[in-house]
Amino acid sequence: MNMRSILAIFTAILFSFSALAQGDGLEWHTDLMKVNEISQKTGKPIFGFFTGSDWCGWCHKLEHDVFAKPAFVKWAKENVVLLELDFPRRKQLPPELVQQNNSLQQAFQVQGYPTIWYFSVTPDPATGKMNINAYGNQGYPAGAPNGREDEVFLAAANDILAKAKADLSNKKAAAQPASTTAKTSSTTKAKTKKK
Repeated sequence: MNMRSILAIFTAILFSFSALAQGDGLEWHTDLMKVNEISQKTGKPIFGFFTGSDWCGWCHKLEHDVFAKPAFVKWAKENVVLLELDFPRRKQLPPELVQQNNSLQQAFQVQGYPTIWYFSVTPDPATGKMNINAYGNQGYPAGAPNGREDEVFLAAANDILAKAKADLSNKKAAAQPASTTAKTSSTTKAKTKKK
């Protein structure tokens, strides 16, 4: 690799850090419970970004080529709640954050970085544990035309979210007739008794 290539890569990485640090308006969270609260209130799925912040070159490239672009910023604000799940090598995270991130890495069987999973979390009243509703995943948009990585990434993201919304609608629709039937039959019984 020649010096020019090394300089270009270094500049791209530096730019991605500065672009994200300059207040692109995105709010990245690290606490799953806080993100879940926001997700429940807004009805938006969680965007879980599995990254190696201090060593993963492809993660930095994704941040630069996609996350720092205005189209992604607008899309993210409208559609998802952002959760960073970091696996650094040189810096130390608090033990509870390491445990949370490792648990999610195992649950989603993440083996490479960057990986993004779209999901929601619902509590199981019987066990007290959290159930993960996984909608789909993606990584860096490999093969995208140079400069159009954000378009390719967002097209795939929209496909995943469309399938998730359709799945949720189907589940609600499947549950709806049962409750409507129950109300109808109790109303019919009440009318029959009055006669």
